[in-house]
Amino acid sequence: MASGPRSIVCIKQVPKAQELQVDPVTNTLKRVGVPSEINPPDRNALEMALRIKDEHGGEVFVLTMGPPVFTASLEEALAMGCDRAFLLTDRLLGGSDTVPTAHALSETIHKIGGYALIFCGEETTDASTGHVGPGIAGHLDHAQITYCSELTYRGGTVVGKRTVEDGYEWWECPTPCVVTVNFLSNKPRPPSITGKIRVKRGGLITTWSCADVGIDPGKVGIKNSPTIVAKVDTVQLPVRKAKIFRGNPREAVAQLLAAMAADGVLPG
Repeated sequence: MASGPRSIVCIKQVPKAQELQVDPVTNTLKRVGVPSEINPPDRNALEMALRIKDEHGGEVFVLTMGPPVFTASLEEALAMGCDRAFLLTDRLLGGSDTVPTAHALSETIHKIGGYALIFCGEETTDASTGHVGPGIAGHLDHAQITYCSELTYRGGTVVGKRTVEDGYEWWECPTPCVVTVNFLSNKPRPPSITGKIRVKRGGLITTWSCADVGIDPGKVGIKNSPTIVAKVDTVQLPVRKAKIFRGNPREAVAQLLAAMAADGVLPG
């Protein structure tokens, strides 16, 4: 193991926001054949972990759970600077909500071992629950800092800036610990040419099944997920129309106000 801390970053490959599709039969999101990306807050988690590596050395491992197509996100994370990647993939995991997901990831993290820090994005754009990071902390019995925008590593402890409704708080906790990272809290680095070459050479991604990790099939999958989707409605957004008012500023503003009044935005 490298001299600095080993960080494990949990990421998820999610459908791009404008491409979200729901299976009308299963009421679950379609993931195969839909344009996707690394969950945006997870990019911030990757960047936070990589900055700690830049300053203190060590390793950054990246972990995801999902179908084999999720390898694309692992390769991108490796090209950003992560050292190794792990894909947990198994048909038994299909339809898992946040409860079995947190359990399966925790078991996988335990198998990897040797870590000081576990990072997750604050939430995912396809569910927006924010449950998985705290769930991992609970399963592993680790301290946690949620909604973190800054983090300082001090060996046996970390100090994090945690966002709250009316400002922020500073939290200190021992390692190993779990940190969920705020969206837009930093500027994630792009993949590098050197990183892309490392990915092309191969050998950096380990693929495990539930059996490989030792995950109990009776604790994962849609049958073991307490969340029930009773109904899914598709909202058809109205076509956006633009109106341009020309002329001198006084005339253009008068036309704008008259149009807003006609549309009911302003009182007539």
